[in-house]
Amino acid sequence: VSALVNDALTLLAALDLEAIEKVGGKPAEALALLALVAGQDVEPAEDSDGTDGRWRIARKVAPDRVISTVDPEARHAHKTRERRQDGFKAHIVIEPATGLSTAVAVTKTNGTENSDASVGAALLATDTTLATSTGAAEENQPVAEVEVLGDSAYGTGEMLAALDKAGYSPVIKPWPTKPAVVGGFTIDDFTYDEAAGTLTCPASVTRDLSPKRTATFGVACRGCPLKERCTSAKDGRSITLHPHETLQRAHRERAKSPDFQTVYRTHRPMVERSIAWLVRGNRRVPYRGVIKNNAWLHHRVAALNLRRLLALGLDHQAGTWQIV
Repeated sequence: VSALVNDALTLLAALDLEAIEKVGGKPAEALALLALVAGQDVEPAEDSDGTDGRWRIARKVAPDRVISTVDPEARHAHKTRERRQDGFKAHIVIEPATGLSTAVAVTKTNGTENSDASVGAALLATDTTLATSTGAAEENQPVAEVEVLGDSAYGTGEMLAALDKAGYSPVIKPWPTKPAVVGGFTIDDFTYDEAAGTLTCPASVTRDLSPKRTATFGVACRGCPLKERCTSAKDGRSITLHPHETLQRAHRERAKSPDFQTVYRTHRPMVERSIAWLVRGNRRVPYRGVIKNNAWLHHRVAALNLRRLLALGLDHQAGTWQIV
């Protein structure tokens, strides 16, 4: 590790960095990439001040870590804790009744701005096939109910807030609530009063929320007969609520209804089928960088949509295209 880092630093020191950066272009990009790769994953070795040329692999993950000198925009992705892969993330909005894709995007895999929920909300906002309650109100038109389906990755508070603002009904698997103690109370066992800004525990102890939306029960937990089902913390239970806590609670409650489960199970197969058509023989993107792969994905989805429309009966009659 030390030899590789020192070679990179020696090369950088021998170059006229100011002149190269002034000219710009690929030489400057290569220079910046070399400096980044040489420094992002290393730190001074133990007992080193960073000036003696001794380095070690850093005990941390560099933010926005570059993993390839060939494709600097590729990133590590974690589908699950065990399943890891490198590359990009494709996002897609599918109309489940027909299997047609209405919006797509390719992004990096890391960063909150590239999360499923963040990109999903942005794609829905640009989807011209959907009518929002705001737009309908401006045109004095009745609002047709729009249901948005998705797995739990789309169940963030921010996503629920965006759907609520647009007047859409979320049919999204809610995030599971995990008790602090196995088999104990979850956050839904605590009563939240948004207007009063308070949280009440199962033992009927009420606490005000701090400016950071944290309720600290502290000494009230001492001697509480329910403590074993609530917390193992010696200082008592404390809970920090999400800014969209009310929406999340209402959504979890709604997800328990049979109608919610029926809608989700009814439409999921068509969505999964559309995704299967998309990735069949194309799990690897053909280009480098976000821009080119995003353009490729749009073209592929357009072709799949045309094929799907033909299967649905698309025909040209009386000067217009119709599904017959």
